[in-house]
Amino acid sequence: MERTFIMIKPDGVQRNLTGAIILRFEQKGYKLVGMKLLQISRDLAEKHYAEHVGKPFFEGTVSYITSSPVVAMVWEGKNVVSGAREMMGATNPNSAAAGTIRGTYGLDISRNVIHGSDSTASAEREINLYFTPAELIEYSKNVDRWLSE
Repeated sequence: MERTFIMIKPDGVQRNLTGAIILRFEQKGYKLVGMKLLQISRDLAEKHYAEHVGKPFFEGTVSYITSSPVVAMVWEGKNVVSGAREMMGATNPNSAAAGTIRGTYGLDISRNVIHGSDSTASAEREINLYFTPAELIEYSKNVDRWLSE
């Protein structure tokens, strides 16, 4: 099974959207294998957004993501990376399809409530930034056999 990293950003936590967002992933049939509420340090934020160093929005992004707690999660499922991206919608909430997480809750491109890995490679990198192997739980759910062959 594939894994992806999902983060409910400070605006999502501050607006009490954590439960509603988690519910969507559960209802889709994905399995939560790791979750924590944390205050991101500047060092971790810089590692997370390393590909954007030097871009005009880098400082604002780091400042924002460290401004309040976030909920970091690892979800598992068949094609979960692409499925989660589809559920989240376009990065800019004004372009996100109605019914997607960003289309429903996002207010601005810099306040779009959620982050999700854009590939299996970035999922692996991001999961390793936020979680140790011991923090990820291996378990089976009886319902899994009903969700996929």
